Amino acid sequence: MGAAENAELVRRGYEAFNAGDIPTLSEIFAEDAVWHVAGSGVLSGKKQGRDAVLAYFGELGARTQGHFQADVQDIIGGENHTVGIQQTRGESNGKTLDLATVITFVIRDGKVAEGREFFEDTAKADEFWT
Repeated sequence: MGAAENAELVRRGYEAFNAGDIPTLSEIFAEDAVWHVAGSGVLSGKKQGRDAVLAYFGELGARTQGHFQADVQDIIGGENHTVGIQQTRGESNGKTLDLATVITFVIRDGKVAEGREFFEDTAKADEFWT
């Protein structure tokens, strides 16, 4: 796949994520996908395997009672890496999350093989999830 196809794959992933479309996300992610969440909070760390990645995504929705959104600002496609620039928004227990976020995606054989989340303020992200 080329840069344009990789960017389109990631765009489909964002659309599926925001819609809660787990079947599409399952198709997009490699079975052995790895997801890295920056910080030292309760949701930080490495998620190993597609099921663990999807469970993490489900946890984001559950902890915000469905009020979690990844608002895409831009997607930059590359041959092996694609970057998603987003505004991460959520509400939970009277707290509001509103942070600029970048996710780097590794695309392998037409599927997302790895994702790494980077927040503009990791401490704020960690605090939100406590």
